[in-house]
Amino acid sequence: MAVAMILLIIVNLAANTFIFTEWIRLVIFIGTVLLFLLIIQFFRNPKRNTDHNDAHIVAPVDGKVVVIEEVFEPEYFKDQRIMVSVFMSPINVHVTRHPVSGAVKYSEYHPGKYLVAWHPKSSEENERTTVVVENESAGEILYRQIAGAMAKRIVNYAKVGDQVIQGSDSGFIKFGSRVDVFLPLHADIKVKLNQKVRGGISIIADISEEE
Repeated sequence: MAVAMILLIIVNLAANTFIFTEWIRLVIFIGTVLLFLLIIQFFRNPKRNTDHNDAHIVAPVDGKVVVIEEVFEPEYFKDQRIMVSVFMSPINVHVTRHPVSGAVKYSEYHPGKYLVAWHPKSSEENERTTVVVENESAGEILYRQIAGAMAKRIVNYAKVGDQVIQGSDSGFIKFGSRVDVFLPLHADIKVKLNQKVRGGISIIADISEEE
């Protein structure tokens, strides 16, 4: 945001120096102010008060649930899991939050394509990061940040060995995309398709011990 502000100030100084038509300078000023407001809106990180519960998996991001299905997870578990995917539009908060508390067991970055985020193959072919957090009650929970057609950079704060807290910041996806969460088959899913969720607040699953 600081870099954007400096660039926009330079643009306006240049306009005032080299453009002598008042209405053009006004249009440039209004345009740069609106652009800066959009940047602030996109990079906002509102404080969330997560109700910590080891049996609950909270949504890692704001957005809409677009997939709930049983799939084969090939990278880490190499078995069947329930995948819950949340799609973020450009107007959503793009901070990724830890869905559970625990120790980071795995954190890997994978370069890739930039297919649209809802494409079925985006989870395996797009630029992405995969993080696994082990929780004493819920076990190992995997979540994957996936870049989309507009998202050109994924930021991942999670490092192997870190002790993380449910709802705390784990990364950021710049300019849209989705996050997939992989849950054990006995998970009690608490969301429905097309439901809107809030990162760090909405409960997407209950992982009570399997009977």
